[in-house]
Amino acid sequence: QLQASGGGLVQAGGSLRLLCAASGRTFSRYVMGWFRQAPGKEREPVAVISRSGVSTRYADSVKGRFTISRDNAKNTVYLQTNSLTPEDTALYYCAATTETLAGGLIAEAKYDYWGQGTQVTVSS
Repeated sequence: QLQASGGGLVQAGGSLRLLCAASGRTFSRYVMGWFRQAPGKEREPVAVISRSGVSTRYADSVKGRFTISRDNAKNTVYLQTNSLTPEDTALYYCAATTETLAGGLIAEAKYDYWGQGTQVTVSS
């Protein structure tokens, strides 16, 4: 199971650190991703991180502002979000996949497990 947390209400320019805690002993076997879904829009990939944490990929819209990281000892993946804008307002999901991170962001359909989402709201 995946449990996302850390969302909240923040002013434009602010930061939030999202967390996704995984249960079980196989966390390090999964590539982990963050997605988001804004009202009236489709869910979109935000960032992905390899099993070891060495490789990462980002959507163009968040490059330079968001950082994905993981701690396999704590079964947790993080998404540090900085310089937030109202356009970042969305429900943020974490997800796990057995796919290998070889190219760009991994498609939503390739993910095996999903968390319940945590709401990020950015006021102007």
